[in-house]
Amino acid sequence: MSQHPTVQGCLISFPTPQILLLTLNRPEKRNSITLATSKEIQHLWSWFDAHPTLRVAIVTGAGGSFCAGADLKEWNDLNARGIENKMTAPGLAGLPRRRGVKPIIAAVNGFCLGGGFEMITNCDIVVASRNATFGLPEVQRGIAAVAGSLPRLVRVVGRQRAAQIALTGRPFSAAQMERWGLVNEVVDTPEGLVPRAVEIATAIASNSPDSIRVTLEGLHLGWEEAHVEVGSERLVEEWYGKLMAGENFHEGVKAFAEKRAPQWRASKL
Repeated sequence: MSQHPTVQGCLISFPTPQILLLTLNRPEKRNSITLATSKEIQHLWSWFDAHPTLRVAIVTGAGGSFCAGADLKEWNDLNARGIENKMTAPGLAGLPRRRGVKPIIAAVNGFCLGGGFEMITNCDIVVASRNATFGLPEVQRGIAAVAGSLPRLVRVVGRQRAAQIALTGRPFSAAQMERWGLVNEVVDTPEGLVPRAVEIATAIASNSPDSIRVTLEGLHLGWEEAHVEVGSERLVEEWYGKLMAGENFHEGVKAFAEKRAPQWRASKL
């Protein structure tokens, strides 16, 4: 195996010579992802796509969480310094709007929230432990899920269910997400999660790489044909700047960092 890129706050391993396993490893921070780590993971996916031997990747989290999204304390620090946190494709950890050439499986344990939820919405297969919790709490933080998951979520679960997830900000169980079609399979124990994902990855890796490549392209075309990317781009271009300039964006992130309830202001958007 050629030398893989280094990714801070993550573990990289290879269950088989054809499978890449990325483990987010900041359990004390619910595996939230910093800007630097996000860019490094994005680079890892490019390396993975170009690697001649690797055929399937798995992303999971250490400890009791999959990923709680972006590091909001880092966001709060950027806000305090007047630095804009630009939302650029392909999103957090290079996943929400990724259009790679090899499949990625999400093995979701524990909390899968915010940007973590956006990451798995665009994964090819999602396996979850029964104790996994899913949600888009951005609306409770003065933020919005603009990294690409909203148009895609509508395609997966339907508009009304997507609205319930995104507008309430409340958590949903793995069983509920399986019924709604976001999760392929629920595993009874956290210990069995990654082994099950490896089983699925092994089954995929046993097939023709050319066939997998062409099949994945066909899935991408079906996924994006109805202008999902147009919706994502318009959301960023027309609304994200206004959102970040508003008082509630700064208040929500600051309140989270200070561990207090946010004091919302009337919308001026």
